[in-house]
Amino acid sequence: MQKRLHDSEIFLDLAASDLQGLIRHALDSLVECGKLGARQRSAAQQTIDELGEGELSDLGGGVGVLRIRYEAQNGDSNQLALIRVPEGVRASDHERVHYVWLIVAPYGAATPLNEELEPFGWMLHDEHFSASIIGANDPMQVLATYQLYLEYVEAPPDQRRPSMVPTFPSEPAEVTGLGSGLVADIRRKAPFYVSDYVDGFNMKGLATILFLFFACLAPSIAFGGLLAFLTDGAIGTVEAVLATAIGGVTYAVFSGQPLTLLGSTGPVTIFIALLYVLCKQLGVPFLPGLFWIGIWTALMMMVLALTNASRYIRYFTRFTDEIFGALIALIFITEAVRDIFGDIVSHEVPTRGELLALVLALGTYAISQQLSRIRQKPLLTKNVREFLADFGPAIAISLMTAAAWAMRPIEIEHLAVPSEFATTSGRPWLVNPMDAPMWFWFASIPIALLATVLMFLDQNITVRIVNSPRHRLKKGAGYNLDMAVISVLIAVCAAIGLPWVVAATVRSLNHVRSLATVRHHARGEHIIKVEENRLTPLVVHLLIGGSLAFLGLLREIPMSVVFGLFLFMGIASLRGNQFVDRLKLWITDPTLYPPTHYVRRVSRTVLHTFTLIQVACLIVLWTVKSSPLGVLFPVCIALLVPIRGSLNRIFSQKDLAFLDADEDPEEEQYREMD
Repeated sequence: MQKRLHDSEIFLDLAASDLQGLIRHALDSLVECGKLGARQRSAAQQTIDELGEGELSDLGGGVGVLRIRYEAQNGDSNQLALIRVPEGVRASDHERVHYVWLIVAPYGAATPLNEELEPFGWMLHDEHFSASIIGANDPMQVLATYQLYLEYVEAPPDQRRPSMVPTFPSEPAEVTGLGSGLVADIRRKAPFYVSDYVDGFNMKGLATILFLFFACLAPSIAFGGLLAFLTDGAIGTVEAVLATAIGGVTYAVFSGQPLTLLGSTGPVTIFIALLYVLCKQLGVPFLPGLFWIGIWTALMMMVLALTNASRYIRYFTRFTDEIFGALIALIFITEAVRDIFGDIVSHEVPTRGELLALVLALGTYAISQQLSRIRQKPLLTKNVREFLADFGPAIAISLMTAAAWAMRPIEIEHLAVPSEFATTSGRPWLVNPMDAPMWFWFASIPIALLATVLMFLDQNITVRIVNSPRHRLKKGAGYNLDMAVISVLIAVCAAIGLPWVVAATVRSLNHVRSLATVRHHARGEHIIKVEENRLTPLVVHLLIGGSLAFLGLLREIPMSVVFGLFLFMGIASLRGNQFVDRLKLWITDPTLYPPTHYVRRVSRTVLHTFTLIQVACLIVLWTVKSSPLGVLFPVCIALLVPIRGSLNRIFSQKDLAFLDADEDPEEEQYREMD
């Protein structure tokens, strides 16, 4: 197999949806690289025209072999190529293959047997090897991945590494010098800047825009309404929507990782509400006080960006990522459940409006959930399933809004937005910082330090989750560039009196999933690729900004539909969260445990103890967030790092490698490791 790979031309992601297109593009590629001459190309094409398309045989594991013969002349030799086809083509037995061994050979010449090529399909059953091959950007990475895998399976069991090295950059660069990390991010992202816009022009991009418009607008309105209540109208819905629009457009254009979406988040909303209480207790006007805290926070964030502080995010492992992701999802879910069922529970006899709101909310969730899963169902055609899955949330919102309109004699609550573009309190848009007492200008620095900790962790943990190797991103990260953009936005929001915006975990994960091509297998789902682009977040936030000119139309959307979308987003963001998957094992028959790496390789006691520690951390975070000590919430998130470090004393390195690896270790399909 090693010899065959080294002797082969490797073509990645040929644009072909059928066998005819694959053959044409593959032969042209062999001509371009000098492996076939024009005469040989013509002879091979003549054979295809006379005998029909070549026969594509299925070797198993998503791999096929295609043999093309032709009338040769002296000096002609066999040509072998390995082709990666993201969309897949159907083999002669109607199975879809994603990798094709192409053999172009003269009549009568000996060619590699199917048995010699089959091991590549066997290896693709290994989830990590498959993921690494999918993430490869060039042929050398394919060869390097195979070599790593070969070294792994041939090594003695006690010398085998728990996971292979990913072939794509996902961590901040290790550079020194003031501003060096920022410069490195700009240089790394610059070559992709044009393609970042071009790659968004497709149906998946359109579906993502329609979905995320509501998915990003809804939390902005919800958190804006919550802030209006918690700050006595100092900051409200219009301010939150405007902050989301300004932040989203700016971030989409200038950030290092545009797949990350900004907005008001649960932790930041709660922190701002606590700052309002603090300013009230100190006798400081809230918005001028928030200005000084925001300016100092922005300066500190810029210093962190210039000093490449994001490199320390590597100490936040999967252990912390999963807890933080679960916390944010839980905020979405609890907020949705409270608003969906709150009125019904509070009344002995629900009104017709409350029952209708319940139906609309659950209908929005159910339709979005079912359509998101339709890809793996044997219904309709593949293209129709893809369309319904991509546009599922938009379809759900449209249907439930239409249902509400049809039942309009029944009174229900709609989106609470003002009738015109103005601040919630009627104040001027610009904040006068001189209204704050001079002593607070500098007394706000310690408060800003806590805010910086929160913004730094919220931003970088979310970006780290987005850049996870599980998502197979190819264009790299830009942690320091992202931080610099965030620092500028915090200063702008402080000057205008807007809520701060930061990377929003749930919205960002939904953005990635909406743009992802997913392959389903026995153990769940596997992301093949993500359409990385700047166009979808840019258009989404331009539309959100434009919605401020059509506030009357937004009032037609029922709040219950928004909460149903909240519920869907919160639950959808938990997919792939290993912590949640391990929690399910607590209520699962042990004989029916899924054959995942951590179930196979870690004892049941260790497995449940590790999960229990994560549960305890999550409970503490939730308790502190909801308590009068909520201003210390950022510190509690930071403490997850030493807590994770202390686990080295409780669990073995081998167990932690399987439970806390950034990428899932290999599954033993063909031989036992020990």
